Amino acid sequence: MKFLMTYEGSSQVPPTPEHKAAIGKFSQEMTAAGILLMTGGLVRPTKGTQVKLASDKFTVTDGPYPETKELIDGFALIEVGSKQEAIAVAERFMRLAGEGRGEILQLFDPGGLPPG
Repeated sequence: MKFLMTYEGSSQVPPTPEHKAAIGKFSQEMTAAGILLMTGGLVRPTKGTQVKLASDKFTVTDGPYPETKELIDGFALIEVGSKQEAIAVAERFMRLAGEGRGEILQLFDPGGLPPG
């Protein structure tokens, strides 16, 4: 089962070199185990672009967005055997990365929906 996990840190303080090293080691460990398929950080909304389709009108708006309340700092695409395993991976990561919040979303392969 594949899951997309997001992370939004609650601290405005940049990670220390030690934090970065611990997260890097964790990422290498998860990649070697075949769990981590892809990961990355996201550019702040000051550099982002929003797209919208409403009433058959497509609009493009470049950042910054003053009303942005939730900022996703990074993501990981993982493959594990169950949702519980995905939660365990998320907990391990967040204990390294620090306080924050995230979301775990199951992906489905084209042609099929995940079970209810």
